[in-house]
Amino acid sequence: MSRLGIRHILSFFLYLALQVIIMKHVVLFHTAFCFIYVAYLLLLPVETNPLVLMGLGFILGFTIDIFYDSLGMHAMASVLIMYLRNHWLKLITPQGGYDTNAVPVLSMNGVQWFLIYLVPLVFLHHTVLFFIEAGGFQLFWFTLWKALASTLLTTLIIVIFQFMFGEKRRV
Repeated sequence: MSRLGIRHILSFFLYLALQVIIMKHVVLFHTAFCFIYVAYLLLLPVETNPLVLMGLGFILGFTIDIFYDSLGMHAMASVLIMYLRNHWLKLITPQGGYDTNAVPVLSMNGVQWFLIYLVPLVFLHHTVLFFIEAGGFQLFWFTLWKALASTLLTTLIIVIFQFMFGEKRRV
């Protein structure tokens, strides 16, 4: 197994542990939840096979579901964003295209591109997750507010982690 493969496996378990042990208890005003595990999925290499992406999304989402007792809601939201991820990456391709083995991280693409990439996918994940949790659209505005607040919190934490632990840009 390559060093890169081992690194992704270790990252998988690190994000899982971080979500289940710490971020499960990070809730602001009973509205904003932090789902940091989404960062693992969104920071996989650009050229990753879509079936592998959806498989990883299902495995990670289902594992989170086990710890949250949420009956597949995280798995469904994760598989959906992994299905749409490559389509979104094609729409926001930089002018020179992506480098070989490119990873969509803040240090390689800049803050503006990173936020354009990250925010819609995180918002979609949270919106799907919270509307499934609500069981429909009866609480539409509250659920939408919850998704928006959680998107802001999750995005803020991911960006902070990118600045703190992200790879430094090579010149």
